[in-house]
Amino acid sequence: MKRMSKAAWAACIAAVVVASVLGMRAVASHGAASVAAPASAAPASEPGVVQFPANAPQLSSLRVVTAAATPMPVAEPVNGRITYDESRTARISSPVLGRVLALRAEVGDHVARNAPLLELDSPDLASADADWSKAQADEVRKRLAFERSRNLFANEVIARKDFEQAEAEYRQSSAETQRTRLRMKNLQSTGRENGRFALKSPIAGVVADRQANPGMEVRPDQPNPLFVVTDIEHLWVVADVPERSIGNIKPGQPISIETDAFAGERFAGTVDRVGVALDAATHRLQVRCSMPNPSRRLRPEMFARVAFLTSADHRAVQLPNTSLVVDGIYSHVFVETKRGRFERRRVRVALKGNSNSYIDAGLAPGERVVTEGALLLNAEVAGNAR
Repeated sequence: MKRMSKAAWAACIAAVVVASVLGMRAVASHGAASVAAPASAAPASEPGVVQFPANAPQLSSLRVVTAAATPMPVAEPVNGRITYDESRTARISSPVLGRVLALRAEVGDHVARNAPLLELDSPDLASADADWSKAQADEVRKRLAFERSRNLFANEVIARKDFEQAEAEYRQSSAETQRTRLRMKNLQSTGRENGRFALKSPIAGVVADRQANPGMEVRPDQPNPLFVVTDIEHLWVVADVPERSIGNIKPGQPISIETDAFAGERFAGTVDRVGVALDAATHRLQVRCSMPNPSRRLRPEMFARVAFLTSADHRAVQLPNTSLVVDGIYSHVFVETKRGRFERRRVRVALKGNSNSYIDAGLAPGERVVTEGALLLNAEVAGNAR
């Protein structure tokens, strides 16, 4: 075998090196291509549509609700406060001075009309009872004296002035008996309690507040009532309406009420009274609404958001503002047409509030709308368009 020259050895070594480099580049290019291949959702073939596989992780970031039509409000909701219905509420104080002996009702108890709430040991009641008994006895004595005087005057035994004097005294005693009797009636007493006074409820309802304890001294001039009894199944909602919205509010108008305690649940009511004058500091008008509360879940002093509604014929779909994607002057929502398929759709916003908006065109009740994750879907649509 002939020996290879130095030039031939150098050519062979160069060929081997070039082949090795080209092979490494091919392997690296193939690996990079395999890494760059995405494993995410397949882009939809039509514009404005995003489609994910059934097990795509992106679906866990979306919240979809079924659109429902509600009466359209005339303005954005305003803050309000739930209060007692004062036409069905009694604030009860003691008409007499006394000391509490026993309590007959607690907060939350249902009481009937004229049911006792507490019992007092009252010197005032004992004094009124004594005055009534004294007046009755005096009236009997004066009546007998008057009848004797009438017989004597008829037989010309006494002078007319003596007869008239007896008649006047009898009438005065009768008037005093009437006064003391009415006093006892005002105290809701029959005169047989021996100084024990029972404070009674003038209406049927629920004891909402109690400011009395055993042994406590009570007076008629106390600033706070001892008991508050109310019909909790009927409440008022008081709302302060901005000046720009008062032209659309009138008595008898339906309202929708939301509370923090029952998020997402709406309660119905009706405008009862519209204020006469605006508040000088806030330029808001107070509006009072009546609201049935048969479930007794709503409580006085709850805060509420009040929406004044139009007629039942003018309805719109209410959605949270997180559902909307704004593109220039247009608003869009994403509608789930089938599992994992979302279609971007232009809608018309009739009214936009701080947290919710009302859609009156572009969306039908019963369709499923994305309320959380709309921006994620919009980013997918924008990526597919590029």
